[in-house]
Amino acid sequence: MSLLKRGRVEMHEFTSRVLAGNTAGDPHVRRVPVYLPPSYESSGTKRYPVVFLLTGFGSRGRGLLNDNPWSPSIDDRLDALIAQGCPEIIAVMPDAFTRFGGSQYMDSAATGAYETHLIDELVPWADATFRTHGDRAHRGIAGKSSGGFGALRLGMRHPEVFAALACHSGDLLFEYCYAVDFPRALSTLQEAGGVARFLERFASSPQKGKDDFLTLNIVGMASCYSPDANAESGIGLPFDLATGRPRPEVFERWLAHDPLRLLPTHADALRAMKLVYLDCGTRDEFHLHHGARAFVAELQKLGIAHEYEEFKDGHMNVSYRYDTSLPKLARALSA
Repeated sequence: MSLLKRGRVEMHEFTSRVLAGNTAGDPHVRRVPVYLPPSYESSGTKRYPVVFLLTGFGSRGRGLLNDNPWSPSIDDRLDALIAQGCPEIIAVMPDAFTRFGGSQYMDSAATGAYETHLIDELVPWADATFRTHGDRAHRGIAGKSSGGFGALRLGMRHPEVFAALACHSGDLLFEYCYAVDFPRALSTLQEAGGVARFLERFASSPQKGKDDFLTLNIVGMASCYSPDANAESGIGLPFDLATGRPRPEVFERWLAHDPLRLLPTHADALRAMKLVYLDCGTRDEFHLHHGARAFVAELQKLGIAHEYEEFKDGHMNVSYRYDTSLPKLARALSA
């Protein structure tokens, strides 16, 4: 029996210029795992496609390496896929975590310049440090949940950087995936005494409940979509904390970032892609399958080539979907 040829993961410490001094006070030195395929050491001057893998809210690149007997880490997945015939790729796993739970891979006055960090710092660093092809045609981006949102949004906004994308259960149709949680988040914030006290309690609590994570998600999204220097913690909430009444003008700021809203003005970017792949579970707890279906319907209306799959599962513990998307990305980027 032949032994599985394994790649290796290098852990790099990256000092970001654009994240230095960020308003949230988060570190500007980040640990970035990079997967190098099995033949990397022995292949001499061979160059490889590169895929940037974006994690979901509440996680970072290192989370993709978590050892779980029931769900292989991303490096084990890639080793197995490559052994089955998947073209070899380099995988870069950014750290865009913030004290609010995540950055949505966007530039925000409340969190920091995470889009700029990824596009202007990590992409050229990866090309200079590893044997990538160094061009757009061999560079892709993928992610799940907030990472799927990031992959879709960055792919649309930076077609000069990425030639293929995969969005797993990405944040879409904000009216369904976020707004339905506003009342519960409002109650939790009122009970805590405001945003700052909630964040303090969340950070210090050894046991975090379901409503705590739900509320952190809404606060985190507000830190990305509606920063407000005049509001508590620099975050404009989509509801009034005292009365509970909706603030539609704030939620409109959120909706401006919904990929469904972005699609009409970024259609040409997706048309230029070698691969646009989306999937979502039909039992997604955040109702994201409805957003995925709406987005796919718009792709069809605009005549944009894409691949879409649904699967019978929810939102959690679906990293096995990378077994489908990564070979597709690798083949598209190897062409």
